[in-house]
Amino acid sequence: MAENKRTETTEGRRERKRRQTRERIEHAAMTLFLQRGFEATTIEDITEAADVSKRSFFDYFPSKEEVVFAWQDAFADRLMAAVAARPAAESSVAAVEAAITATVIASVDEPGLALGELIHRTPALKARDQLKYGRLEQKLAEALLLRKGNDPEQRSRMRLLAAIVIGALRVGGELWQQRPPGASLEDFAREIFADLWKMLAEFGDEARTRL
Repeated sequence: MAENKRTETTEGRRERKRRQTRERIEHAAMTLFLQRGFEATTIEDITEAADVSKRSFFDYFPSKEEVVFAWQDAFADRLMAAVAARPAAESSVAAVEAAITATVIASVDEPGLALGELIHRTPALKARDQLKYGRLEQKLAEALLLRKGNDPEQRSRMRLLAAIVIGALRVGGELWQQRPPGASLEDFAREIFADLWKMLAEFGDEARTRL
């Protein structure tokens, strides 16, 4: 029994050490990317700043591009958690708006907004960046469907809602690049959603006139 307990403790420490090493690499890489630019930062620069070997870097990331997209995957996971945390009685529309707004605003304290600008001006990252929206859409649809008890009759409906919302997030990200100095991210997000729901209602009215 004591031996099993020591093994569990050792495994916990090992996992914690791996997580801390990974976080140290991510932090060092993102700091350098934002200071010097993505292309000007080498893997050797990152390993030196993180105080790890090059081999250790590749244990966690196959390339420096993957460091950037690991943060985006974490954003998707946080979005799913935010959707799951919304009140059960709340409508899907209200839940998804609140969850995305909260997750985006929380990213202000991380490299989120600056990272978006870095990707926008780095061709090597910009092409790959488009893939993140597909992953976000899939994960958001899963989170929304879970709120519906995985009801198969809701699957198409939640997939469509996720596609619409992530499309708006994509357009909003592009518009944010054109924002005036000092713009409020929270106000901007709420305006994007207000415009989205209004336009969907208008499209619905237009569709009904064709029937």
